Amino acid sequence: MKNGKMILMAAILTLAAVAQIVLAILLYNPDGNVAVINLGWVILWLSAIFGWLPIFTFKKWGKVPQGKGYIHTTALVDRGVYAIVRHPQYLAGILIGLGLPLISQHWLVAVLGVVVMVVAYLDTFDEERSTIARFGDEYLHYMQRVPRVNFLLGIVRLLWKRGKQDDERPD
Repeated sequence: MKNGKMILMAAILTLAAVAQIVLAILLYNPDGNVAVINLGWVILWLSAIFGWLPIFTFKKWGKVPQGKGYIHTTALVDRGVYAIVRHPQYLAGILIGLGLPLISQHWLVAVLGVVVMVVAYLDTFDEERSTIARFGDEYLHYMQRVPRVNFLLGIVRLLWKRGKQDDERPD
């Protein structure tokens, strides 16, 4: 049943995300609030950053075997974007789900965005169960240091940690 649930969630997420993108294009409101549209674009650009950085981060620090894709990391990575959030690519999906309704300013795109955001967030729990099984206590400690998808909290914690390290250095 667990595998069936994962397939169902993936299908819902994929269909909702694709429908949201298509409808955001088709139902775009050119007379919408420009400030809201611009905020939506900022959020979409932010999603691109969180969506693409993990590829390079895993390749650099994840000890990916030669010839394998970045998702085949063999080491727990807690640097780079993974020092800010534990699930940057799920966060990217959530941000897309938020950004597209702001750009299109249509209720149907917003409803699909809620579905995308909720399913993507729920998927992080399944991902964490499998990652805990894979990396054990090391991942549990990582979970205490780095937020799941709250990138603002992650940035504050990272800056706080760096500030404390700077304070501990002898002059």
